[in-house]
Amino acid sequence: MNTSPSQAGETVAWLLVAIQFSLLVAFSAVLLKIKEKATPTAAVTSAAVAFAGTLALLLPMFSTVGLL
Repeated sequence: MNTSPSQAGETVAWLLVAIQFSLLVAFSAVLLKIKEKATPTAAVTSAAVAFAGTLALLLPMFSTVGLL
């Protein structure tokens, strides 16, 4: 793939946006699990699933829209 430096920088910026949003969703999942008094293992598992699911939805969407 032959991209200019500005396009590569924009791609990295959108990847960082996707990762930050996924982290926010994972943090929200942990807070919800803590509120319902779940075990730490359940909270971490829930956060991992939320992070992976959000990232798995955002990356194809950004690619389809042409941001990546």
